[in-house]
Amino acid sequence: TSVLLIGESGTGKELVAQSLHLFSGRAEADFVAMNCAAIPKELFESELFGHEKGAFSGALRSHQGYFERAHGGTLFLDEITEMPVELQAKLLRVLELGQFRRVGGEQDLFSDARIIAATNRDPEEAIASGLLREDLYFRIARFPLHIPPLRKRGDDIRGLTGFFLNELNAENDTAIGISEAAIERIESYSWPGNVRELQSTLERAFILANEEIEPGHLRGLDDTDAAIGDYIKVAATATVEEAEKKLILAALDTYEGDKQQAANSLGISLKTLYNRLNDYAAERTDED
Repeated sequence: TSVLLIGESGTGKELVAQSLHLFSGRAEADFVAMNCAAIPKELFESELFGHEKGAFSGALRSHQGYFERAHGGTLFLDEITEMPVELQAKLLRVLELGQFRRVGGEQDLFSDARIIAATNRDPEEAIASGLLREDLYFRIARFPLHIPPLRKRGDDIRGLTGFFLNELNAENDTAIGISEAAIERIESYSWPGNVRELQSTLERAFILANEEIEPGHLRGLDDTDAAIGDYIKVAATATVEEAEKKLILAALDTYEGDKQQAANSLGISLKTLYNRLNDYAAERTDED
């Protein structure tokens, strides 16, 4: 059935679409992706449905559109709300009847393509603002899936960090690690760019690191969101000990490892700071 993926940019909507295709009965056929935001308005119909030779100036040969190429497989329409509204009516007809015509053509063609659409907008707001036809929405959203942003995916952040780092090590025949302090900084950041931003940040840190990624290698993170500077983020369900640990590590990161300055900023003695750090080291040893 038709699926609508709803989520912020960078959450991995196309990866979800590819997974749906690969686990479906259409896996042997093609997965064809069309980014609706990247196609000029005047070329949209030709790209979607194809055109015949001579249909317009510059049409020197016949052209298969996305629907023809996706026949028997899956057509992924990314950023569906960027499709011109007047073309959405034609798309609806194809979805209802399976019929379409190339631009300049006189013969009806048929396509058995399963549609997976995606948007980073709230569908109801898109309908209200005239960016999405309501009848098309009901047709493509037979099974809507909300893809959560990275900041709401808990331990996925730690898991994805390890996954991307393993990929980078495999590609470069290296064994770069990552410190617990760096992981905590990653976990405390809000990731407005979601998975795509995490991957980019890790690749940059990987280049900067020698043997292990440290907090200082994580360039470009907004200090108001990361566990540095004036603010840290602590879950409402965190224990006092967990919150204290985040605060201490954030202070050390802010003062680039200067323990005396970190202790002064926290209002604790240097001895207390060392005691806490020894406790954290013992925790890691016990986990290992």
